[in-house]
Amino acid sequence: MDDSLFEGFRTERVRTSGADLRCVVGGSGPPVLLLHGYPQSRHAWHRVAPGLVAKGFTVVAPDLRGYGESIALDPNEAEAYSKRTLARDQVELMQALGFTRFALVGHDRGARVGYRLALDHPERVSAYASLTVIPTVEIWERVNRAFAFNAYHWFFLSQPFDLPERLLAGDPDGFLAWTLRKMADGRDIYDPRALAAYHVAFRDPAVRHAMCEDYRSAMTFDAEAESADRDGGRRLACPVLVLLPETSSAASPHPLDIWRSWADDVRGASVASSHMMPEDVPDFVVGQLVPFLDGAR
Repeated sequence: MDDSLFEGFRTERVRTSGADLRCVVGGSGPPVLLLHGYPQSRHAWHRVAPGLVAKGFTVVAPDLRGYGESIALDPNEAEAYSKRTLARDQVELMQALGFTRFALVGHDRGARVGYRLALDHPERVSAYASLTVIPTVEIWERVNRAFAFNAYHWFFLSQPFDLPERLLAGDPDGFLAWTLRKMADGRDIYDPRALAAYHVAFRDPAVRHAMCEDYRSAMTFDAEAESADRDGGRRLACPVLVLLPETSSAASPHPLDIWRSWADDVRGASVASSHMMPEDVPDFVVGQLVPFLDGAR
């Protein structure tokens, strides 16, 4: 997969205890881990990462386990794609790169890995930024007709093996093109090189299976872990920044109020954007992240 979008970055492959991870690394200064969402790869950050490097940060942008060019060493392990397992991957990745404490920015599925990491490894995370999400257990408790219609993939991909895998195999390019266009509100926001990377990955049956397993975990392991956290009073110890499309910020209860039940220090901002904020409004994202991350240096 082409990393020419990340000019001046180096590409690394790091073996963790449970995965083989591909990432790009660039810059110098305090480390920031960027975690992409579905159905993407590290390339989702190509418009944000350079801006953070220019402001004096070291940026690490990996493919999540099973996405892009990262693979699980044992994809049949019971919790191979739970957010707890994916979070452990990232702790080990950053440790291998020499970073024991870092800021964390996640979009979509990456944001879910991010808050799991911050809950399980609070000593590692200096600050956490969530783009477009609230905790999974909070979503399950608020599912309505509008959510089910707009986020149909949550329910399709989480169906038992191997129904979604078989159906996706029929036209992977068509399904991915439809999905990416819908997530961009029908607008042409993607760099052709990023689009090519997403399609190359999605043509791999192992990647599509991993995505299904990711969503199956959201129904089971992830929701159960978050319910236990909430029941036990576990909270995020680090500062939290929540960035949202304006349509999401109009929800009731407000997403910031939901996050304040999970953390003491929560701030946020919204902007006219599609779900794909890192590629749709990168200047806004960088502009919000830099002062937030500077405060956690």
